[in-house]
Amino acid sequence: MNRRTFAATSATVAAAGASVVSAGAAQSTSQPFNLNYAPGFRHFTNSAGKDPLDQIQFMYDHGFRGIEDNGMMKKPVELQQKIGDKLAALGMTMGVFVTGFGMNTKRLNSNIPDGAKRADKKAVRESLKKDCEKAIETSKRVNAKWTTIVLGAHNPNLDYDYQFANVVDNLKYCSELMEPHGLVMVMEPLNYMNHPGVFLKTVPQAYAICKAVSSPSCKILNDLYHQQIEIGNLINNIDRAWDETAYIQVGDVPGRKEPTTGEINYKNVFKHLYDKGYKGIVGMEHGNSLPGAEGEQRLIQAYREVDNFKI
Repeated sequence: MNRRTFAATSATVAAAGASVVSAGAAQSTSQPFNLNYAPGFRHFTNSAGKDPLDQIQFMYDHGFRGIEDNGMMKKPVELQQKIGDKLAALGMTMGVFVTGFGMNTKRLNSNIPDGAKRADKKAVRESLKKDCEKAIETSKRVNAKWTTIVLGAHNPNLDYDYQFANVVDNLKYCSELMEPHGLVMVMEPLNYMNHPGVFLKTVPQAYAICKAVSSPSCKILNDLYHQQIEIGNLINNIDRAWDETAYIQVGDVPGRKEPTTGEINYKNVFKHLYDKGYKGIVGMEHGNSLPGAEGEQRLIQAYREVDNFKI
């Protein structure tokens, strides 16, 4: 083979190889991830535009099979229905939306000064019922199984155990409303840095509450960003609270951006979830480390990197 023939042959082989690499890259971009990572409507506005339906399609085209939206209950009913229909058409899963509640804020027996008006139990229950009914109707439109609840502020004037009992009492009441509809309230423990003064801070604390409520409609949302700041020991606490955990959220520390930007070894964490057979949502409760469309592509790349554990 002369030099000219060799060069031509080499160029052909190189082009073919590049074509294969390009095709492989395209496939890896669109194929589903090993875990069900769920972006929000803030993650791809530069690449997909502001229309939620276009964003859902973009997410699907890049391998995501779930979404989550804290503000879903505040969206118009017509848009909720369109989002639910779009997700159903693509076979995607709706993750959490926030109901709220403030279980401990709506306390029934506060240690408050004489003359101050105590919370009326009937009024508290009517308020909780109204929130639950709105959440149930929203869940039906978007085919959601989970709704985030927060337990409100810690009351420094009341012993913790009384507050614990009040939270459990309110959650039992709400669970009775949720159970017939298959909707699961997931309690989110929040860290002391971003949310000073909250009642619920840790997964072990949430675990104890779930055991006391004892309902399939009251479970834990384990946001690993919050737990890394609050107590760490992520994998051990995942295992210990496994039977009461229904939902996972992530964000790296510090900064609350995508995996690979901080100190958490998300590749190991995600492999652990996969090996345990976790089939639920992994909510992307974080921002993008880079601005614009470049940052959105980097976000996708980061999840491909940490999801690359299946052998």
